[in-house]
Amino acid sequence: MDTDDLSEETYQAIILEAERFNHDLTLQFGLLSYKCQDEKEYLEKSIIMIGKMKKLDEIDLEDMFFGNPPRMDQFHQVLDTILVNIEDVKKIPIEQRNHE
Repeated sequence: MDTDDLSEETYQAIILEAERFNHDLTLQFGLLSYKCQDEKEYLEKSIIMIGKMKKLDEIDLEDMFFGNPPRMDQFHQVLDTILVNIEDVKKIPIEQRNHE
């Protein structure tokens, strides 16, 4: 699956929220889409990935952000925002989500 296959709601909740924070974070969520069969799986794997990201240390963060890491508190804050966004999207029945 590609990010173009995501509903507008999911794309805004995850991809655009990550992009507002840092393009390198967007890359992580973009790459994840290729490991998923559908949007439901993407949402679930995003939650799992966020859990793993919250456990990263400073060195791991430096690697993820190619030597220019954000502050840890800001990183955790955007991950929390994305989690809330995901929960909001999950409340919308898939057939009521907008696809281009």
